[in-house]
Amino acid sequence: MIKLTINSRKIEAAEGTTVAAAILESGCESFRTSVSGEPRWPLCGMGICFECRVTIDGVSHELSCQILVRDGMEVVTSE
Repeated sequence: MIKLTINSRKIEAAEGTTVAAAILESGCESFRTSVSGEPRWPLCGMGICFECRVTIDGVSHELSCQILVRDGMEVVTSE
């Protein structure tokens, strides 16, 4: 199991899990908010819709559906 942090909560995810799947399993309310304040979630799961953008290890706008979890990773959504 891989240990990572999502919005300051420590979680574990199986090796090979995408960050998007780990976020969904962690119970987060949303991945980001639109410019009008609406909660947003991934739509396509393959990096085309850009709705899964989060901050990973300090780098913003990362596509969480395209990145696998790594031990010690720090993920921040705009929840």
